[in-house]
Amino acid sequence: MEDRQSRTGFSLANRNRLLQRADESSLVSESPGEKPLRTASFVIHGTRGLIRDPNTRRKTMFVVVLIALVLLFSGSTFLESALNPREHPVWFILFWLICAWLALTALLLAVFDMLMVRAAARKAERILRFQLPQTETPDSPRSTTPKQSGLAKPFGVDE
Repeated sequence: MEDRQSRTGFSLANRNRLLQRADESSLVSESPGEKPLRTASFVIHGTRGLIRDPNTRRKTMFVVVLIALVLLFSGSTFLESALNPREHPVWFILFWLICAWLALTALLLAVFDMLMVRAAARKAERILRFQLPQTETPDSPRSTTPKQSGLAKPFGVDE
């Protein structure tokens, strides 16, 4: 019981400290010398991070597709009466525009990811071509010298 109370006291102390810091930071951002954080700037920086990191990009694609599928399923089944186009045309249009927007977002992220993978593959191929020796060996596919097989000569054939 004491352990639980100490954890609760610890979390309350942390929460109070965080709230105090948040109040202090809001006071600092209102000072005339600093710019306040704008929503557009935050969205732009978040989008850059999303686009640059392939793991985050792929997780985002998965979540967006999953949300679109859930909305598609729910709009076709139990929300069908609430989304009746004759009774609620605005809700119908808004709902399906959101579904289409999510699907298009996932599609564009997938195309961008595919292009980034192809560019990375071309770059890796270029690096490998530069690092490998430029001399061709008889075993290389573009070699003009005849290959010598490692097989033994047939019996009775002399050179």
